[in-house]
Amino acid sequence: MYYIETEINGVWLIEPRVFCDARGYFMETFREEEFRKQVGDIHFVQDNESRSSYGVLRGLHYQKGEYSQAKLVRVIKGRVWDVAVDLRRSSPTFGQHISVELSEDNKRQFFIPRGFAHGFLVLSDEAIFTYKVDNVYCPQAEASIRFDDKDLGVSWPMPEDSLILSEKDKRAVSFREAEYFE
Repeated sequence: MYYIETEINGVWLIEPRVFCDARGYFMETFREEEFRKQVGDIHFVQDNESRSSYGVLRGLHYQKGEYSQAKLVRVIKGRVWDVAVDLRRSSPTFGQHISVELSEDNKRQFFIPRGFAHGFLVLSDEAIFTYKVDNVYCPQAEASIRFDDKDLGVSWPMPEDSLILSEKDKRAVSFREAEYFE
């Protein structure tokens, strides 16, 4: 795999080596020793998967405090616009975000460390999104920041009237009201 460090410290784009022939393709999606050498000593404890339709925007979500989660995300069907927002107050990139397209075609993975809000928008008819996390989900620790927060200025590649949001995401707080990490 190729590990590409992004402009935000701790966030990585990972491109697999894909071997194709007449039968299809093969690729490794995770090798613990290599991941630890390139990214750090992250111990994943849970795998999650979601299926969403065109226009669904999930996020910007994060887990607060001791329930914070690092995530390794990828798309196994379809295409999404994936966004990570730095909520680490001590970081020189605090309040900045990075966006990447993840798809079944580019097979990229996106590593988002603890201390970030995360969200994605489905660009295809359907998307199956999978992610590894290094901490279990705790409903009492979940939080959301508005996808359209003016201070963050995330540019989503779809008109707002086409977006499908959960009621929870519609009630999300602004970036200025969010809880941050040190």
